[in-house]
Amino acid sequence: MERPERSRAHRDPSVEAASLKAFMMKTSTDSTMNLYDHFTQVLLKVMDERPHNALDVIEDISHDLKQALFGDHKSTLRDTSQVTAAELLAEQHRLLFHRPEEADQEEEVETTFPNVSEIGFYLEQAGVGLGREEMQRIFLSLKQLVESQALQRCRLWGKILGTESSYIVAEADHQEGEEEEEESTDEEEKEIEMSQNDSEADPIPQSTYKPQPMVPKEVKGTGANKFAYYVCREPGLPWVKLPSVTPTQIIVARQICKFFTGRLDAPVVSFPPFPGNEASYLRAQIARISAGTQVSPQGFFLAGEEEGDEEDEAPRDSYEVNLDFEGIPVSEMAQSLSTWVHHVQHILQQGRCTWVNMAVKQGENSNEELEAEEDEEEPDEPQPDIGPPLLTPLSQDAEIFNTPPWSLRMSSNLTSQHAAAVLRSNLWPGAYAYACEKKFENIYIGWGVKYNGGGYSPSVPPLPQNEYPSGPEITEDVDPSPEEEQDLKESLEEQQASQEDMDDTDEHEEEDD
Repeated sequence: MERPERSRAHRDPSVEAASLKAFMMKTSTDSTMNLYDHFTQVLLKVMDERPHNALDVIEDISHDLKQALFGDHKSTLRDTSQVTAAELLAEQHRLLFHRPEEADQEEEVETTFPNVSEIGFYLEQAGVGLGREEMQRIFLSLKQLVESQALQRCRLWGKILGTESSYIVAEADHQEGEEEEEESTDEEEKEIEMSQNDSEADPIPQSTYKPQPMVPKEVKGTGANKFAYYVCREPGLPWVKLPSVTPTQIIVARQICKFFTGRLDAPVVSFPPFPGNEASYLRAQIARISAGTQVSPQGFFLAGEEEGDEEDEAPRDSYEVNLDFEGIPVSEMAQSLSTWVHHVQHILQQGRCTWVNMAVKQGENSNEELEAEEDEEEPDEPQPDIGPPLLTPLSQDAEIFNTPPWSLRMSSNLTSQHAAAVLRSNLWPGAYAYACEKKFENIYIGWGVKYNGGGYSPSVPPLPQNEYPSGPEITEDVDPSPEEEQDLKESLEEQQASQEDMDDTDEHEEEDD
């Protein structure tokens, strides 16, 4: 009969330790060290140096001890260097200064491209800007954007700072033939179908709540979506086109105060909840800043003539350059706000530049819905909200929190004949404009946050709604005690007995009659 082997638990501990030590003391074929001696040296170095994060650097200590064995051989081998983020960015910057040979042979397409170097010079005189080196890289990056997207007009809108990285923003016209992006409603249709199927199988109580109709967004090329905006984190990195802005996004953006992270796909955690990610929030803030700070000298633009009724009260959203503009003296523009005008439409409380009547039902309704609407009382016709007309002087802007909306100055009082008029917005810190002779430009360099006049107080969430209406028909009574139940039972028996006596007496009287 074979003798069964002893299990590992019944082995002699001393024999087991000796076998493990013998295994660890086997000499390596590549070096003269063994695992036992290497662990001993690593532990001795840890106990001598006592690093703060010993667990994180123990691999580096082991690597240094192994590398020290080859010091006597004077090896010329080096570790492979890792490419840093700064080196990758430098490579992207190098591509900005590279001009392919094919571009020399092709004819250059005429585009309305700004002279960023000249703009940087005037901004430097005004005391703002991004520096000559960064402005030159941005200029070359805008050139790449124009060539890749075939844009007819492009300008540097500004730079919005973020906690992790910043956004360089470029403003351009929409391309011809570009289709409007429609939001997918597949999920909504599935939810409606599921609710209809559930109602047919097991009907549930129908809610009488009717959500407010959603305000339609303005089409591309009009209102807040008049221009297209592209952003990139650093010059040389790819440009990303921002989506169109909706009225709901603008309304919620007015109620929250958030810093940007520098990641377009980052969620916007706020109350009220923002409908979209950081890319949509960035687009909403750009629309608000443009509507409040994009200004020009009076007379540089003229209101465009639109086809239609002349008595139309809707504000005009088009303008054209005045070819006969002769310029305004710098000294006058540095003293009077009446010489500056807004050339971007004002955004109404509805989140649009043009008011739309939401009381008018849009679309076709069924006969039952029409009959139900006729039974309801017709609400009063809402008053249209009309903002200030285009090219309104800055002197008509209202103060907020006892703060003047604008500040004026000259870039230099010593050489006033060569100075420029500088305009700064106090409601949107970081928005600047300059004007010199027939030249002017707007730029924004800031955090994308409006001045609140003090500490920001977030909106308070509304009170929770009741689950059901409280009343005697629904509220459950308190269970009676045994004594109360016995008293109630006795009283019911007495009432029943008295009722039977009354019935007997009535029967006897009828028989006597």
